[in-house]
Amino acid sequence: MPLRIHPAPAAAERSVRAALHPATAHSPHPLHENRTALAPALPLPVHRLSPVSSPDDSLHARLTGWRFLLERGGKAVGAAETMLTADGWTFSHFLEGPYVSSSERAVRRAESLSATYQPRLLSLPERYMLTLWLHADAAADPAAGSPGPDDLLVPLAPAPPGIAADTAIGTDELVALLTTRLAPA
Repeated sequence: MPLRIHPAPAAAERSVRAALHPATAHSPHPLHENRTALAPALPLPVHRLSPVSSPDDSLHARLTGWRFLLERGGKAVGAAETMLTADGWTFSHFLEGPYVSSSERAVRRAESLSATYQPRLLSLPERYMLTLWLHADAAADPAAGSPGPDDLLVPLAPAPPGIAADTAIGTDELVALLTTRLAPA
């Protein structure tokens, strides 16, 4: 079944398009070359997971931004992230690196799953980890909610030691891994 990708807030997308405009170039960064040829695609809400210290902890995530893959010639070559400020959605930063291709790959694989999910990104900064969060309630508000028992999480490459990248696992299984195998000594 296809994924149910919700549109990003219009202001978030406008801020990315404005950042891609040549007049806003701030540095000779490679991603900034020929930025008008870049197109924002695949908007995903980015949620940050509160630290988890025990398998019994309830999971709490909060929306921190929207990430757009940046495509050139149909291929993802970077990403742009927005954040919510007191004045509304604003461009935050450009990204490159392994999470760009890993995100694209994970979404394409998730499209072949038998159930319909809402794709999101879930950041676990304390573990230097990013996952594709496949939310089981495809009609849910993409800005709300926390990972639940029916959701799947796909750790993106590179994943921390002890976590298999690019493999969908249940929320409970990931929490167990985070609280046992990755617990500080």
